[in-house]
Amino acid sequence: MEARAKVLGHPIHQMLIVLPLGLLSTAVIFDLIHLVTHGATWSLVSYWMIAAGVIGGLLAALFGVIDWTKIPSGTRAYRLGILHGLGNVCVVLFFAISWFLRRSDPADPSAAAIVFLLIGGGLSLVTGWLGGELVDRLGVGVDDGAHLDAPSSLSGPVEPSAARHR
Repeated sequence: MEARAKVLGHPIHQMLIVLPLGLLSTAVIFDLIHLVTHGATWSLVSYWMIAAGVIGGLLAALFGVIDWTKIPSGTRAYRLGILHGLGNVCVVLFFAISWFLRRSDPADPSAAAIVFLLIGGGLSLVTGWLGGELVDRLGVGVDDGAHLDAPSSLSGPVEPSAARHR
């Protein structure tokens, strides 16, 4: 099932999720380093990474919803799409709460801020797996004519009947 929102032949949602996922997971790593070293720089950088990751996550969610509306209801993909989307809303919410709790002293986050960050990071592993299940197992967001010798996405759509080596 092809993605509804594309640019240059590729799904926008799949392109956008990379940045917030990278920012938020790196924020977790930097906060863990901060906890070990007590270095303020690590948590300051984490603070801004969370802010950028939350904004990027919200933008990616917009295009995820656009693609999800194309999935036929009553399918496993539709149900997993709901879990994936709602789970990621929770991920963004947990990170946003962590960011909010840090505002008064970003260099020294509270225990609650770290807990929300870790919950968000852990949940992102689950929602990331669900996203992988949607794409890799159920073919959501994959060009209908995809195959090992398909021409470039810049050359236009490939007819599904032309698919080989699937």
